[in-house]
Amino acid sequence: MKRICVFAGSNTGNSPEYAQAAKLLGQELASREMELVYGGSRMGLMGLIADTVLAGGGKAIGVMPKGLFRGEMVHSGLTELREVDNMHQRKAAMSELADAFVALPGGLGTFEELFEVLSWSQLGIHQKPVGLLNVKQFYTPLSALISHAIGAGFARPSNMDLFLVEEHPAELVNGLQRFTRTEQQNKWGSA
Repeated sequence: MKRICVFAGSNTGNSPEYAQAAKLLGQELASREMELVYGGSRMGLMGLIADTVLAGGGKAIGVMPKGLFRGEMVHSGLTELREVDNMHQRKAAMSELADAFVALPGGLGTFEELFEVLSWSQLGIHQKPVGLLNVKQFYTPLSALISHAIGAGFARPSNMDLFLVEEHPAELVNGLQRFTRTEQQNKWGSA
C-alpha cells in the first residue's frame, strides 16, 4: 500500500481531538512512507494532515479544481498539485491515485466523497479498503444509519464489510493493510 486518499473537513471542528487525530494520522502515514492523496487545501483538517505528512518527510499530493474554491486556499508546499477542471475529475483522480481511502471527520463534502467510494466498492468498481477514523465517535451515527438501511431492506448485510471503523490512526492503517474485500451479496435482493 503506497498511497492513501484522505477525505477530511476544510474546518478543524469544535474539539481539539479532531485536529490531533489528523496530525496522528499524518505522522502514521509519513512514518510508514505512505503518500497522502487529498483535496489540496491548506485549510482545516485537510491542511493539518498535509502539513504533518510533509513535516515528517512524507509526500502529499493535492487534487484541486482550477479556481473553484477561492476561500479554500490551495496548499503551496505540496509535493505535487494536480489541477483538474471540476469536482468529478477531482474525485476520479484521487481514486485513481489511491490504494485505500480514509475519512476523517468532516461535513457534506467528506460524506459525499466517502459514500461515492463505498458505492463504487459495493458495485465492484474497485476493491480498495475504506476506513473511518471514528474520532469522538464521529462516525458511529453513520454506521448506525447503514445498519438501519440494512434493517429496512435498502442495503445488504455484506455492505457493513465494505469499511473499517477505528478510533486510533495506527490501528486503522494496520486494518487497511490487512483488509480483504468480501464478496458482496446481490444488491437487488435474491434475484
